[in-house]
Amino acid sequence: MTQAPKQIFDRRTLNARRSRRSPDAMFLHQLARDEVEDRLSLVNRPFTTPAVVCPFPEVWDGFLTGTAIVPDGDVLSLKEGAHDVVIHAMCLHWANDPVGQLIQCRRALKEDGLLLVILLGGQTLHELRTAMAEAETSVMGGLSPRVAPMGEIRDLGGLLQRAGFALPVADLVPLTAEYRDLTHLIHDLRGMGETNALAQRLKRPAPRALFQMADHIYREHFANAKGRLPATFELVCLTGWSPSDSQQKPLRPGSAQMRLADALKVPEAKL
Repeated sequence: MTQAPKQIFDRRTLNARRSRRSPDAMFLHQLARDEVEDRLSLVNRPFTTPAVVCPFPEVWDGFLTGTAIVPDGDVLSLKEGAHDVVIHAMCLHWANDPVGQLIQCRRALKEDGLLLVILLGGQTLHELRTAMAEAETSVMGGLSPRVAPMGEIRDLGGLLQRAGFALPVADLVPLTAEYRDLTHLIHDLRGMGETNALAQRLKRPAPRALFQMADHIYREHFANAKGRLPATFELVCLTGWSPSDSQQKPLRPGSAQMRLADALKVPEAKL
């Protein structure tokens, strides 16, 4: 019997918070779309049956002709073998089973179809994590789950291989936004539906003193020369292809027809 994946996130709470999004705070999602469009423009082939998995369909209005918009969820409404490109946009970092999400996307792709994932990476909001951890230890005498765990680029790239994708590539786009204070930052996070939805989070309201202390610590350690608070956002981009016999394959070890020294035109020396 297959064991259900551990529920790291409370999907009901996540969906409720996403429903209260503000159009004025969606800059990360718009940047993610811009990044996807730039990357697709570099692929020398047309895409005629695209699908986009996303939490906010309005961000993808006017994307490629015929795009199927698929709601983010544990089970994706994707038809097997129906798409030549699947975009998984700004929601894999909320997945209880990220490998399962990627496998669903691979099954939805035609042979030699492209997957492009964009999500928040491990350095996202590291300043906020530090300030909140120190403040909570001081004010409440301990730590509680407040900021969702996010994968490092090396680990995220490995997910593509585990899901059966060929030619996997992972890279990142670092971004920094500036805020007047902690309240301003939290307002933006609420507006983009990215506040705490961890299943093990504290359910009772936090005291005002916690956020006052966190603002003080944030400002003390991270404020820039203008007195504003920088917030790091790391967009990780993953690309992979559904397997195909037409794709390039690595050569068998020992099958090279030329010595490396000859190819580089340098003398060969013994170790």
